[in-house]
Amino acid sequence: MSAPRAPSDVSPAVSKSRDGFLRSAGIVSAATAVSRITGLIRESVLGWLFGAGAVFDAYAVGYRIANLARDLFAEGALSSAFVPTFTRYLTTKTHEQARDLSNITATLLIAIVGVLCALGMLFSSAFVEAFAPGFHAVPGKFELATRMVRTMFPLLLLVALAAQAQGILFASRQFGVPAYASTFFNLGSVIFGLALGYWLGPHLGISPVQGMAYGILFGGAAQLAFQLPAVWRAGFAWKPQWDLHHEGVRHILRLMGPAILGATALQINLLVNTNIAAGLRDSAGHVMNGPVSWLSYAYRFMQLPMGLFGVSIASATLPRISKSAAEGDFPAFRDRLSRSVVTAMLLTIPSSVGLALLGESMIGIVYEHGRFLASDTHQTSLALSFYALGLAGYAMVKLLAPAFYALGDARTPMLVSLASVLVNALAAESLVRGIGLGFSGLALSVSLVATFNALLLAVLIRPRIGGLNGRVIAVSLIKILLAAAAMGAIVHGLIIASHVSLPSVRSARIADVVLGVPVGALVFYAVASALKIEEIAEAKDALRRKLRKSP
Repeated sequence: MSAPRAPSDVSPAVSKSRDGFLRSAGIVSAATAVSRITGLIRESVLGWLFGAGAVFDAYAVGYRIANLARDLFAEGALSSAFVPTFTRYLTTKTHEQARDLSNITATLLIAIVGVLCALGMLFSSAFVEAFAPGFHAVPGKFELATRMVRTMFPLLLLVALAAQAQGILFASRQFGVPAYASTFFNLGSVIFGLALGYWLGPHLGISPVQGMAYGILFGGAAQLAFQLPAVWRAGFAWKPQWDLHHEGVRHILRLMGPAILGATALQINLLVNTNIAAGLRDSAGHVMNGPVSWLSYAYRFMQLPMGLFGVSIASATLPRISKSAAEGDFPAFRDRLSRSVVTAMLLTIPSSVGLALLGESMIGIVYEHGRFLASDTHQTSLALSFYALGLAGYAMVKLLAPAFYALGDARTPMLVSLASVLVNALAAESLVRGIGLGFSGLALSVSLVATFNALLLAVLIRPRIGGLNGRVIAVSLIKILLAAAAMGAIVHGLIIASHVSLPSVRSARIADVVLGVPVGALVFYAVASALKIEEIAEAKDALRRKLRKSP
């Protein structure tokens, strides 16, 4: 294997391509940062209103069941199947043919997902029975969770349509609007939720938690509505069109079938973990209020780096490797994918270290007020530290699974996901009950499954594309781990110093975050630069070229 070329040796065409990827990933990453921050604001409001007890446990289960749409559609089966197919139509066919594909796909979504929403609302109690049978042990908790599912289930249709709009824009190389769309979901759900639950609720007979559940639907509508003008400007205004024999639609359905089965496997893992968390008992043998909430708050906190780095890089990568696959350019496919893998590790591994060290301080600042207690902060941060271990694996799965779809292979990711069901069941049971980690063992099992999936997908895609530049990735990984270790040592020292020298826990937590994040980032950057990690040099070169072009 030849050594990778230094940035200065790269051809202008390749530099332009890499600059385009970095620019696209940067746009999505910045927009996702805003989205995730507003998401944390939404979660902070919920923590202030409901804390981590029975009410939020019920709300969390209701939202989790309804939010299966996000995993199945917005970041799952639909996007992974639609974007490569739509990109192929844009690349090799006419605009009119691409528009027909868009129209037929949207029409099918409205028909099929609309029926699924109706069935979900009808059988909402069965969903809660499957996910959280332990809620029966607390009076009124099961019934409240059932109402939450029934109220929020129509989110499925709104998110599915928003996912298709996102796919159209991503395939058209428009990244900003779809990336910012979820910000409108977060803001809409909070504003309308508070309006219905607290301002209008007393006059309409709507409880606060019911109002926040309705707010989720308004947020989903806002997320879709924000993207529609950009979709129309791109020339893809929707009109009803039905053709089950359309070649593009049949290709999407062929990819979606295994993709949905794979996503279903992930939901089985969620079902197993939620079921275990909802039934955990304290030392006196009573079912605990809190484990579902702690895991939910921690996982939502993880959404910031997940979206900021994993989803944003995958969103920028998929249209490019789909285009390479459509053109039969597999060297470019391999190069783009392997560089995206290294870029994702470069960002997620130090983020994992930062979350593990600064998690309790961050959670205390964001959540610890109102009904959210200091004990809730500690338990949530414990779950977060275990979730953080799987951040790099999660990002790899977001890159590698869609790469198979770009190659027209939805079967392999499905089989890997199905295998993860067994891995998760064994890990969750042994970590929670065998080793005695309790609810935090469930967070660790999620991380182990993500890492397992990533490694297996990486092994399986190598023969499909003639390798994955494994030696380059391995060398980069070692350097990234060394830089992250140096960063972790410095940040850990700052945390000890702040808690020893400052008078209150809150002031120490603020100092941890205000000093720890920038100092940690600078230390990681300095060590990574000294170790000559190629992606760091390329990012600096791309920034210099952009600054030189600026007036």
